[in-house]
Amino acid sequence: MSTDKHAFQAETKSLLRLMIHSLYSNKEIFLRELISNASDACDKLRYEAISKPELLGEQELAVEIVPDKEAGTLTIRDTGIGMSRDDLIANLGTIARSGTREFLSNMSGDQAKDAQMIGQFGVGFYAAFIVASKVEVKSLRAGTTEAAQWSSDGEGEFEVADCDKSTPGTEVILYLSEENKEFLEPQRLSFIAKKYSDHIGLPIRLKMDEEKGEMETINQAGAFWTRAKNDLKDEDYQGFYKHLTHDFEDAMCWAHHKVEGNMEYTSLVYIPKRASFELWNREEHHGLKLYVKRVFIMDKAAELLPTYLRFVRGLVDTSDLPLNVSREILQNSRVTDKIKAALVKRVLDMLDDMAKNKPDDYKQFWSIFGGVLKEGLVEDPANSQRIAKLLRMASTKDPEGELTSLEAYVSRMKEDQKSIYFITAETLNAARNSPHIEGFRKKDFEVLLLTDRIDEWVVSHLNEFDGKPLKSVAQGGAELEDAIETAEQAKTEVLYKDVLERAKKVLEDRVQDVVLSKRLTDSPSCLVAPDNGMSRRLEKMLMQGGEKFPMAKPILELNGEHPLVARLKQADEDAAFSDIAEVLLGQAQLTEGGSLEDPAAFVKRLNKMILNQTASPIIVS
Repeated sequence: MSTDKHAFQAETKSLLRLMIHSLYSNKEIFLRELISNASDACDKLRYEAISKPELLGEQELAVEIVPDKEAGTLTIRDTGIGMSRDDLIANLGTIARSGTREFLSNMSGDQAKDAQMIGQFGVGFYAAFIVASKVEVKSLRAGTTEAAQWSSDGEGEFEVADCDKSTPGTEVILYLSEENKEFLEPQRLSFIAKKYSDHIGLPIRLKMDEEKGEMETINQAGAFWTRAKNDLKDEDYQGFYKHLTHDFEDAMCWAHHKVEGNMEYTSLVYIPKRASFELWNREEHHGLKLYVKRVFIMDKAAELLPTYLRFVRGLVDTSDLPLNVSREILQNSRVTDKIKAALVKRVLDMLDDMAKNKPDDYKQFWSIFGGVLKEGLVEDPANSQRIAKLLRMASTKDPEGELTSLEAYVSRMKEDQKSIYFITAETLNAARNSPHIEGFRKKDFEVLLLTDRIDEWVVSHLNEFDGKPLKSVAQGGAELEDAIETAEQAKTEVLYKDVLERAKKVLEDRVQDVVLSKRLTDSPSCLVAPDNGMSRRLEKMLMQGGEKFPMAKPILELNGEHPLVARLKQADEDAAFSDIAEVLLGQAQLTEGGSLEDPAAFVKRLNKMILNQTASPIIVS
């Protein structure tokens, strides 16, 4: 017999240490994980048998649970696809998942929280080591003749050897530690299996009496989603969700629909309470499980939902696709397009209902998945207004920590307000304290405070809401003046005409223009982007991403009522004027989170101005 020894992957070793010594607060979860894996193996064999019927033959797909009190072992076996020697090494020695290191680094030592994380991460096989001091796996892959055995105590190494097994499938043999012998009691095993796995669509059999050796089917053995909605309770849906996703926490909400007529399919979709580790990786495979006539076809059919709904979990079972359907066929199928459109509507309906009737739940949803949902405003123009209603944003009218909707914003708009105003910034504090919103605050115009990186793309695609255009307070003109203020502004512009031209000449290599501001009330200066131009923050983000493009020069706005701008007007000497103009530009760059081209020169000019400051007040005339 050929036997090889292998070391666990480093991350796997760390994970096993957590599992064995401190992870789960609820040990019985191990059985659910192993039954779920066995069910998946049967689904995979059923799928492969579509093109190779000989793999299945007359074999019944089932899961069996066999306790042996004398040997102190608990065996979970299936008649599924099985694993080859190489499969055992690859699947049971390595956690082949992106985000493994992040997962481990987030472990806190809190059993309840860590249990939720491990379930979310989906490495259920290793749960066997919670109750077992040693685990053996015997497996024969369907269509082959050479069986293999994997064994480990979970400490650092595992062995793989040849073994005798004549039928395809897998046996997981747990050598239970002394304190976990309770899991050899048939009644206890039956209770756990019914609690967590009653919804699995194939027989789960348990040896109830070791002497008689009889196997008893302990679950309903029908595909969960085919059962009538009236017969299902909330706990049934939550149980199936946990089986489907390996999550340890309940789903936030779900929708179960059966469609009949020209097109027939059943969909069951869930919104989780937690984000998966792959959520922000758009390249990672996401999607729903696809079944055709209750035959498992595909684990992550991304073609059934758009990328911006990748947080949705669930399945679709249809009769209108061929059993040998491929991704290429899915991508070019009218049936897929119709199902996808219907699923998008149902998910948005769920979110609408949650936002309206369960605002606290929706607040939790938004804090976790809002950034992903926003992508839909760019990706799905047909549903942009529906998605826009679901947006939640900070605003100058809401207390810190509270968010508003666009509908609520519009309902609070002033009679003379024509636009929905927003500002984008790196942080909430930077947005709240930006000089750009000073005039709007004085007029009591509400401003939305947008701080997500994706917000720059959101506002470039969402041009209006409820007939009101969206307008950046850091871009172009503003609707802030009334008739009296317009006349005063005109007088001030006459007074400052020469100053503005002179300042523009000093700064002409860095600014497009120098103008008096209608938006500043407290700050001396700010930079704004031209009308219809790219925002300053977006330019910065693109440059950080390595994008090369001709950058538009900003407009420098000056507050004619500010003493520093008055000092600029009174500066006769070219050197003094230049120093003040440079300081005003530098301050404007700093207040919007930018960097200075020559910080040392800026400090030198600022120090000179402070030292030369006179005690006499400066009067604007």
